[in-house]
Amino acid sequence: MIEIIKTMGVSRSHQYEKMKKGTQGRRRFYRKPEDERFLSMIRRVISVRITYGYRRVTAIINRELEQTGLPVVNPKRIYRLMKMQGLLLQKGTARPVKSHDGKVITNRSNHRWCFDIFEISCWSKERVRVAFSLDCCDREIISYFATTGGIDGNLVRDLMLETVATRFGNVLQLPHPVEWLSDNGPAYISDDTRLFAEAIGLKVCTTPFYSPESNGMAESFVKTFKRDYVHSNPLYDAQFVLEQMPKWFEDYNEHHPHKGLKMMSPRQFKRRTIKLEHCPVN
Repeated sequence: MIEIIKTMGVSRSHQYEKMKKGTQGRRRFYRKPEDERFLSMIRRVISVRITYGYRRVTAIINRELEQTGLPVVNPKRIYRLMKMQGLLLQKGTARPVKSHDGKVITNRSNHRWCFDIFEISCWSKERVRVAFSLDCCDREIISYFATTGGIDGNLVRDLMLETVATRFGNVLQLPHPVEWLSDNGPAYISDDTRLFAEAIGLKVCTTPFYSPESNGMAESFVKTFKRDYVHSNPLYDAQFVLEQMPKWFEDYNEHHPHKGLKMMSPRQFKRRTIKLEHCPVN
């Protein structure tokens, strides 16, 4: 230590004094005007959305501010306020990262839709199985169905048809080919399902057997949906969960901030994209 002080040419007594004080006396947080107003907004958001971290809380608050014509708030300010009050989410344990070579996301809507199934375990020991289709650009859940029974090829084909109708209306065939990405479940890759998909203009794509994470966008949605809706609400029985499902999916599509969409919700992103596409070029 002494040799370092001599080399640097600094006061030894001053360095010892700093070592004794450590970090004591430093003000950890600073305060700014209107912090209380933002803090009340933060508490209002997380009282309803208990799984939201500071970035998504910021997105919700900024939507409210924009609607009232007020300037938006910086995420760093929300982070500081939430940290001061102990409102930040606890960090989970690190998990190994799975890698794959494919790119699921597309830069335009209605060019690739992904499909997956997940289960919800009710407190009554019943199970609800949910199948859904998701656009790989705007992340909107286009269509879904939920059942307490099994999911077979007929239900998968019904979902395909409903997805097409939701995005393009009651057409017999898509105006252009759209990829349908799923894993390798028997109901998803059967001959009947493939032939039906081709007939309406869908191109069935499946993930490699060794890399199910290649359908990572669907898997990410399942994780988000379970965290923000399933595990944050009562799950009395299958009937109760089935009744809540439309509300949960509507809330996700309309309000859920998505990092990949610059913290916009899927439908907010769609509306903005359509507006830009129809904007005349000067």
